[in-house]
Amino acid sequence: MSELILYQTEDGKAQVRLRAEEGSVWLTQGEIAELFATTVPNANIHIRNILKEGELAEDSVIKESLITAADGKNYRTKLYRLEMILAVGYRVKGARGTQFRQWATAHLAEYLVKGFVMDDERLKNPKGWDYFDELLARIREIRASEKRFYQKVRDLFALSADYQADDSAAQLFFAEVQNKLLFAVTKQTAAELIVSRADAKAPNMALTTWSGSRVRKQDVVVAKNYLNAEEVDTLNRLVVIFLETAELRAQDRKQLTLDFWRQNVDRLLEFSDRPVLKNAGNISNEQMKSIAHERYETFDAKRRNAEAIAADADDIQALEEIEKQAKGKRSKTK
Repeated sequence: MSELILYQTEDGKAQVRLRAEEGSVWLTQGEIAELFATTVPNANIHIRNILKEGELAEDSVIKESLITAADGKNYRTKLYRLEMILAVGYRVKGARGTQFRQWATAHLAEYLVKGFVMDDERLKNPKGWDYFDELLARIREIRASEKRFYQKVRDLFALSADYQADDSAAQLFFAEVQNKLLFAVTKQTAAELIVSRADAKAPNMALTTWSGSRVRKQDVVVAKNYLNAEEVDTLNRLVVIFLETAELRAQDRKQLTLDFWRQNVDRLLEFSDRPVLKNAGNISNEQMKSIAHERYETFDAKRRNAEAIAADADDIQALEEIEKQAKGKRSKTK
């Protein structure tokens, strides 16, 4: 079921409900005509010309959906995506088209990126659907989930109004926060921790956790795989502080943004009397990988050798068992 975003024209003569679905908004042809103060036949002409001229591809901006009409019955109706709505607005060439483009540019990206939407009417209506209630519910879902600490932080940041999943700056910030959390617990960056703990002579190379049934090359360059139970517990407690902060902010009806987290991650760690990472550390990621992989090769060679010796011992034992059984059979035949 789609969410609805209420848009009212500046002259107050029209109020249009945009359907938020599939990361965009959609309107019927009649609603487009109402939005831009034109007729349905005129809107239809513009749509046909836009498609004919190849400005937009039909299969990407038009879809059919069941719409409930005033008579209460459902009718299969064509819906037009935001790109088509804006294209028609350009061609109608009126004040409403300009106003809608300005509103869409300022607000729609923020609404749609969250997977849920809000508008001024909903924010003012405590009896109906409420953005901040929804935000609070999602924060609590993250807290209650069984996900690991880093995934909870990622999910929390994804609730930020300005978060874009494909934004390289957002991904870099998340990586920086991962490193800050690790440093707050171990006083080492991820690279420093791995280099200091990866031990070719230790059982499982000193890893405390790994994917699969045995330690593999990709496991030895993941810092959290070296953490002990106490460190994992501390990390989880720090993540709870982040979640509590987000909950309090939502309860105060204040929006979450990545800028808020950028300004407050260090403060939250300092408030918890934790060391705060201020630089990239003394060991680069490439240096860490080179060292860890070299130690893994030593570890793996020893492991293969030990497995070969164990296999030889098993073979010898099996041969001895066969020989014993053969002797037993010979003694019975005498």
